[in-house]
Amino acid sequence: MALADNASCAKPSEDFPFPEIIELNVGGQVYITRHPTLVSVPGSLLWEMFTQKNVRSLARDSKGRFFVDRDGFLFRYILDYMRDQQLVLPDHFPERSRLQREAEYFMLPELVKMLAPKLSKQNSLGDDPCQSDPEELSPNVDATRNLTSASATLPSAVAGGPGGAVTAGVGAASTDVRRAGFITIGYRGSYTLGRDSQTDAKFRRVARIMVCGKTSLAKEVFGDTLNESRDPDRPPERYTSRYYLKFTFLEQAFDKLADAGFHMVACNSTGTCAFAHDQTDDRIWTSYTEYVFYRE
Repeated sequence: MALADNASCAKPSEDFPFPEIIELNVGGQVYITRHPTLVSVPGSLLWEMFTQKNVRSLARDSKGRFFVDRDGFLFRYILDYMRDQQLVLPDHFPERSRLQREAEYFMLPELVKMLAPKLSKQNSLGDDPCQSDPEELSPNVDATRNLTSASATLPSAVAGGPGGAVTAGVGAASTDVRRAGFITIGYRGSYTLGRDSQTDAKFRRVARIMVCGKTSLAKEVFGDTLNESRDPDRPPERYTSRYYLKFTFLEQAFDKLADAGFHMVACNSTGTCAFAHDQTDDRIWTSYTEYVFYRE
């Protein structure tokens, strides 16, 4: 009898046209959830869809599932929010602005507020809409500015008196404080390899070494060897991925990073192989490699 009761509860009726368990097709992604979850936020789009009496007005796919033409990947976070009205996102979530747009579409104002970017006095989203997202300053930037401002407030006469050493010490400290941060360098390389008996392979042909990271750090490490033509007038505290080096020797880039106190913390590479000619066994290997460096 218990099985019969459960089965009857799962079927729709005239007064309650929706089943207890509902299947959704959101942009090609299938979700299975309970009806109370979909109507947990009054006034939302899902609440309006699944509280109406006319079920036939809702779109369905070929298998009879309710269809919603939205981003199927991001809907998982919408559904999680509908379950307990809390927002939990993975670390370094890159789709925050798109998820906010989905929350607006599904008429979830509280979720929209949670996803809204937090503006500060130093950074504003309206400053540079066509470039990278605004980022926070490195932890040591404030300390550097405090030391610099402290040295500027000292009386100029002190520099020539007995206390001159103190002034010089503060100035030296401000220049010695290094900013923490990451720098990523990447390159596309290729080489041609003939038969196994041949040893005249043209190895590691590097066309360009690209630099990604904070503008101030990239300029500090690479100086005049940094080509800024593709991203000129970039503010020092902003990030860029459009710089590249004027030389093509990886070891030279490594030396400059090591001299600046950076250490490699990660690297990755992908490669493909193709035959150079249909009538020969020569193969061309191409790869893209990135090295991530960090300085505390």
